[in-house]
Amino acid sequence: MNIKVESFGKTRGGQEAHRYQMKNQNGMEVVLSDFGASILQVIVPDRVGKPIDVVLGFETLEGYYDNNEGFGAFVGRNANRIAGASVTIAGKEYQLEANDGPNNLHSGSRRSNYELYEAECIEDIDSVSVEFSRLSPSMEQGFPGNLDLTVSYTLTEENELILEYFAVADETTVVNLTNHSYFNLSGHDSGSVLDQFLTVYADAFTPTDDVLIPTGELRDVTGTPMDFRTPKRIGQDIEADYEPLRQAGGYDHNYVLKTQTGMDDVVKVAELYSEKTGIKMGVFTDMCGLQVYSGNFIDHKTGGKGGTTYEKRGGICFESQYFPNACKEPKFASSILEAGQEYSFATVFQFSAEE
Repeated sequence: MNIKVESFGKTRGGQEAHRYQMKNQNGMEVVLSDFGASILQVIVPDRVGKPIDVVLGFETLEGYYDNNEGFGAFVGRNANRIAGASVTIAGKEYQLEANDGPNNLHSGSRRSNYELYEAECIEDIDSVSVEFSRLSPSMEQGFPGNLDLTVSYTLTEENELILEYFAVADETTVVNLTNHSYFNLSGHDSGSVLDQFLTVYADAFTPTDDVLIPTGELRDVTGTPMDFRTPKRIGQDIEADYEPLRQAGGYDHNYVLKTQTGMDDVVKVAELYSEKTGIKMGVFTDMCGLQVYSGNFIDHKTGGKGGTTYEKRGGICFESQYFPNACKEPKFASSILEAGQEYSFATVFQFSAEE
């Protein structure tokens, strides 16, 4: 196994960015960048051994600046929404950017995927890793505390892509990190994911109000279009006349996972499968929530890899996370990180191909 490093051009600030290509012995390849600690490519063999790139993305670094959709993005300090674009920490209220109606989404417009990270490459016999790190200064994105951030990506010989998140701050703050890659197991340039089969091992989800802030309810998925406990095509119920689907324009919902947050044991929480290629992806995490987003707001996005124009629902995201608004909703496990406390969670994407 090896890592190849090459230039990815210069940032708008004139700094050199790089691509990091990791390959294993099975033909799986993952390409990352220190610009945004982003995932650029995930290439896996299909049922006949043909390499398929299964994540949406761009050809150039400049494309990742025009990336409101968050293709391949590492998201922090806080993923998902905070109601009213404000949070109270240790009795003090902090105003955040309202960039999603009245709410703060993915920490505002100055997102973590527009920053340049320090990188360290690690090569072992049965795995290779790239570790990206950065100090986020106090009040960046409106959050208090100097925050040491690290996200590492490991490729194994078992065709696992392991994402590990670490953070510690010198003041009590909000931390909720995730990855926003859009997966399409028929290929990034194959069109809609609606015919692919999805399984989500969750009995409940968190319904929201009209601006997509959870109400605090944990709603049973039984008898609703939200039930993916057995494999179902993504498109089967996506246009159903069901209020949560109407509110979000499709699937964009947090599922309540059967994990024990902080126990350091990842659990299989979802699976995606393409009949066209035979590629299957298992999703594992030790986080308590999983946002399943069906790419409802991708709208004729040009500049994709190979000249691809990405259309609505051309990819699906699996964002492991604390629940949306977890820093304010007392019924949820809190995303408030105490000063000096370590934040440590993992997500694994494991790939295989069926005959």
